[in-house]
Amino acid sequence: MIKVGEYNLLKVIRMVDFGVYLDDGKEGILLPKRFVPPGVKIDDELKVFLYHDGEDRLIATTQQPLGILNDIVKLRAVNVTPQGAFMDWGLMKDIFVPKSKQLSGMRPGGDYLVKIYLDEQTGRLAATEKIESFLSNENLTVKELEIVDLIVYRRTDIGYVCIINNQHTGVLHFNEIYRNILVGDKFKGFIKKIYAEDNKIDVAAGKPGYTRVEDETGKVLRLLKENNGYLPYNDKSSPEDIYDFFGMSKKTFKMTTGNLYKQRKISFEKTGIKLVE
Repeated sequence: MIKVGEYNLLKVIRMVDFGVYLDDGKEGILLPKRFVPPGVKIDDELKVFLYHDGEDRLIATTQQPLGILNDIVKLRAVNVTPQGAFMDWGLMKDIFVPKSKQLSGMRPGGDYLVKIYLDEQTGRLAATEKIESFLSNENLTVKELEIVDLIVYRRTDIGYVCIINNQHTGVLHFNEIYRNILVGDKFKGFIKKIYAEDNKIDVAAGKPGYTRVEDETGKVLRLLKENNGYLPYNDKSSPEDIYDFFGMSKKTFKMTTGNLYKQRKISFEKTGIKLVE
């Protein structure tokens, strides 16, 4: 069964001058010639994305959109009409956000966080800026210390509300942020704490505890080797400088270098760290 708005693995059933037709159990779905990989033959299986073209025909592409069905993504408005806005999502045909699905009106060139959905009336993919109703912490599918996908949703007085796995929301507190972030940014994080009384969640970027340290030790050693065995960073360096160079928080940096020191792989100098030969 084919799935509109998702990737499908479909068999080539017919070849024509303008492309190939893929098996959908009916007459076939066209994959235009410009997207057909070289050397394709009858009965080959291709991974394609399915959506409707400008003439409302179901069509296949080997291009990869910026988001698929049910994804929450930041897209740029390229054209705005009284009926709605057209967003660039990486395909030849832009995705449409109806006026009724916008929060306060969109402008050309603006970036907006939207959810991709399937319009029940038309059967076509569309996008909505009204994503709050799709998010709920009532029935949680995550647990503490679990690695999750985070999307920055909105800024608050205590930090940023983040979307967790496209389903839940959690707060990334300001004291857990070590670089500039913007609404729509995506990165890996973990569930730091779940409050049982109301299912509110605190999240953090990166990986929890010493798992993160183990991942970062190789990075510190590599950077030392690439810089003649010395780096001008230590526990007196600012969190911003450490994050800009190492891509980790100052806390993780201190844990990592402390671990390497105990293993006698580095030494602490007055102005930095040094690789032990």
